[in-house]
Amino acid sequence: MATEKAYKILSIQTGISNSQAKSMIDRGLVYVGNKKVMIARGEIDEKTIFRVEKIEKTKPIFENNDLIVVDKPAHVNSDEIERQFKGARLLHRLDRETSGVLMLVKNEEFREKAIQEFKKDRVYKEYIAWVEGIVTEPIVIDKPILTQKKNNKAYSNVSSKGKPAITEITPDIVSGNKTKIQCIIHHGRTHQIRTHMRYIEHPIVGDEQYGGRRAKRVMLHAYKVKLLGMEFVSPEPKTFINFE
Repeated sequence: MATEKAYKILSIQTGISNSQAKSMIDRGLVYVGNKKVMIARGEIDEKTIFRVEKIEKTKPIFENNDLIVVDKPAHVNSDEIERQFKGARLLHRLDRETSGVLMLVKNEEFREKAIQEFKKDRVYKEYIAWVEGIVTEPIVIDKPILTQKKNNKAYSNVSSKGKPAITEITPDIVSGNKTKIQCIIHHGRTHQIRTHMRYIEHPIVGDEQYGGRRAKRVMLHAYKVKLLGMEFVSPEPKTFINFE
């Protein structure tokens, strides 16, 4: 059996560059049958047929003279969204596999005002997630989070040396051995919901970094944000509504 690196075979099959093929695998968009290809440089049979999932388009939610609010698709870095909107800067970030409300600012004056709202914890941030196990009661997780970087990748833990972080959890639907929950976060630390859910032993489905089972994506969606009297909502993705 002749083998070759997965990204090279994908490149030949799809007519894209090696770097684009590697990026697609790294984003979690490439499958063989129903199995996600995890390692771009992994050796694989040259006759392997790949299936590539498409990334949804970034949809505008709101725009005025101060900011642009978009519905960010999963599998896209926040920085890539910023490059799509010339002259606008990210006000905050969402993880690559997290979808939902993402805000970009158009001027420094508004940016400073908005940052103060974040610092004073006056920005309402509501998420939807599917998590492992059965959650039957509302939970408030008030545990500090410490974030460290390894190989340019952030990883967070609950730690007494960390910064304050509060996540409010409300169960919505139980299906099999998993639960759809509403999360309201205070402070907004790196990987806050993902870290807190692992801490209470209900990691997010698809979040392998923090103990979740493999899935098409991390099942976390930024549903609603309220900032300076404005409210922005990103509709729940179809994958969340039909997830069983």
